[in-house]
Amino acid sequence: MKRVLFYFLLILSLTSCGISKSIRHVPEVGQYSLDIPKVNKINDSTFSFDQNYLTKNKQQLWELYIKGNPLQLGYNNGALTQDLMQKQEDIFFSKVEGFVPSKFKQKLLRSFLKWYNRKMYLNVREDFQAELYGLSQYSSDKYNFIAPKYLRSLYLHGAHDIGHAMQDLMMVGCSSLAVWNENTEDGDLLIGRNFDFYVGDDFAKNKLIEFVEPEKGIPYMSVSWPGMIGVVSGMNKEGITVTINAGKSKIPLTAKTPISFVTREILQYAKNIEEAIAIAKKRKVFVSESILVGSSNDKNAVIIEVSPDNFGVYKVENSGKIFCTNHFQSDAYKDDKRNQKHILESHSEYRYEKLQELLNENPKLNPEKMASILRDRSGLKGEKIGFGNEKALNQLLAHHAVIFSPEKKLVWVSSNPYQLGEFVCYDLNEIFSDKRSKTGKFAKSELNIAKDPFVNSKQFEDYEEYKFVNSQVQSAIDGKIEISQNDFFTYYQSLNPDFWWVYYQAGKYYFKQKEYQKAKIEFEKALTKEITTIPDKENVEKYLKKTLKKLK
Repeated sequence: MKRVLFYFLLILSLTSCGISKSIRHVPEVGQYSLDIPKVNKINDSTFSFDQNYLTKNKQQLWELYIKGNPLQLGYNNGALTQDLMQKQEDIFFSKVEGFVPSKFKQKLLRSFLKWYNRKMYLNVREDFQAELYGLSQYSSDKYNFIAPKYLRSLYLHGAHDIGHAMQDLMMVGCSSLAVWNENTEDGDLLIGRNFDFYVGDDFAKNKLIEFVEPEKGIPYMSVSWPGMIGVVSGMNKEGITVTINAGKSKIPLTAKTPISFVTREILQYAKNIEEAIAIAKKRKVFVSESILVGSSNDKNAVIIEVSPDNFGVYKVENSGKIFCTNHFQSDAYKDDKRNQKHILESHSEYRYEKLQELLNENPKLNPEKMASILRDRSGLKGEKIGFGNEKALNQLLAHHAVIFSPEKKLVWVSSNPYQLGEFVCYDLNEIFSDKRSKTGKFAKSELNIAKDPFVNSKQFEDYEEYKFVNSQVQSAIDGKIEISQNDFFTYYQSLNPDFWWVYYQAGKYYFKQKEYQKAKIEFEKALTKEITTIPDKENVEKYLKKTLKKLK
């Protein structure tokens, strides 16, 4: 697959006509007034400029409040978060170097991205471009060889979409649900989501909660990372919420509107579900995505399902609950073969069934019960499926989890590690009022949800050790290091004994070492566990078949 992708990139990079105009593109920002921010450093974790703030709370979440016209928003954001944003760039681009260590292939990849993104700016609102331009002025100079600052910032907003479309990496296997009426304790709408976008532990360290008061439109909050003005999880002051879940995509020929800009537009300009649908319908996207939209004004939730060639809306009648994983459910996609194949072969349907199971066990949810669902690590019927299994709702890799109570304008955001740390509560009615500006406080700490006790367990300690040892195992399989200890794999498997992967990896190592009898035992063990996807199971079976042939 990697070789096929490499040649695909090579062909496209050699046909890079029409790039020059996009490389030179800079948005028109002359119509906006601007005060260049002069940041006041109060201490190592608190900074301000006029009414704009950046502070770090005791749960280690960064909280940003900015206001102004589009260009001013970008400058305020960039000036306050500059150090964080540049660290995030370092982490992201070092990760790319890890995936593509060859300098020659990196050059080809840069050429491809310039070609692929050449029309992206034509599909992004001008006010968002102006904001991104202001933000990009505080980007690092060290990556200018990749692209100029503004265009690089624009490209990064399509990273979620591009990674999803190009390799179907499924770094975004998210789960979300909305419940209301008889399914909540007070009858109010309640929404929960896990954002399982994983680019490494370092990328998730500096979570940023943004509270944005734009000159035009509706104030809103968003949870993401420094350098991001798009929205992956958020709620506005009108009680509209958005969360995104990736669907199965074909490889598009050119980048269009990044999905996080579509959801940002919904938050800033929609007051109800009808307006949210209208916004999503007019934007051209380049990946398949489910957008779960909740609305306090409608006291309802729907899933908007978008793709380059189709559009659908999934609504439920009288059930008071809606679930969203990584497959489409609306009539518009009922005959979509790619979606049908994804349901059959992936872990999306499994997590969907798990959400149904947990709601049946917890018939009237409140924020605390919602948090327990988002943190659930088990398989169907409570089966132990190993930590890190993508069939679990909590895959122990989430960038963040969020709980929304749109009618109360309350939101809870998880803190590290993953979604296991304390959920911090925020009241948008207070934050977007004079009350917050006088106190300078963001969180409503008396409503926080306690951290998961699992964090302090031996099992969690073992899982963190497993992640480290697993990287060593992969290096050994790749021939980069040697394993000398006789009990190495016994120790490795003891750290995560219910996970099929530890037996599969051991089997691959033994197969490469031509120790076929040991490999056979490991592959057979892997097949007794809950394997993540049909293709994964087929890979184990293929290895076992090859091993048995070697033993004859």
